[in-house]
Amino acid sequence: MKREGQVAWITIDHPPANALSQEVLAGLRSAFAQVEADSSLGAAVVTGAGDRFFVAGADIGEFTAVGPDQTRANIADGQRLTLEMGLQRFPIVAAINGFALGGGLELAMACDLRLASSSAKLGQPEILLGIIPGWGGTQRLPRLVGRGRALELLLTGEQIGAERALELGLVNRVVEPDQLQAAAQDLAEKLARQAPLAVAAIKRAVSAGLDQPLAAGLGFELNEFDATFRSADAAEGITAFLAKRQAQWSGR
Repeated sequence: MKREGQVAWITIDHPPANALSQEVLAGLRSAFAQVEADSSLGAAVVTGAGDRFFVAGADIGEFTAVGPDQTRANIADGQRLTLEMGLQRFPIVAAINGFALGGGLELAMACDLRLASSSAKLGQPEILLGIIPGWGGTQRLPRLVGRGRALELLLTGEQIGAERALELGLVNRVVEPDQLQAAAQDLAEKLARQAPLAVAAIKRAVSAGLDQPLAAGLGFELNEFDATFRSADAAEGITAFLAKRQAQWSGR
């Protein structure tokens, strides 16, 4: 992990294809915990080392090495990590610099926002191995792109390019490869400058309410609104708005 201003860069470096091994997952969890504990950091970017792979998928070799019971436990642990990402106080941006397949796409979908290099390829090819996604592909993909489009990708295992991913709503923005790092840094810096309590509250409200009936989701929203409205940051934000000056957030 390296720091660029208020942004933590978390780079997955597991040659040859940045596969998600248990060691990599543990490293991600550790890096997120470090960012969570450092209030001077306001956002994180997750990317892959090199210019070919974001994450090419799970480490299939581990599946055969440990057997079905341990594989199930490992997959469950990976699912917990993706859920934890949605509840971190800080926004997480995926900078998809190459192939994001299988677990790689699932990791990207667990991030809050996704930027993709124009050369990136995305897909859920698990069906070609006779298995299904295990880190959220069958659940997050339909929520992002709709049931029919998700089923097409899940059932065919085909890879799509970055522009098609943008059309489907799977990524937020596509940039040229040499612009990806700067674009991700700019976006993460913008997010890091926002009111930290409000950022965390928005993430919690979306995570808790998205799959609930509208009335229940509005209840989550009301509770989070009430908590943020009573904060010192809200008083500062409203005062700064009326005074036409930049707010100075304290996180209180």
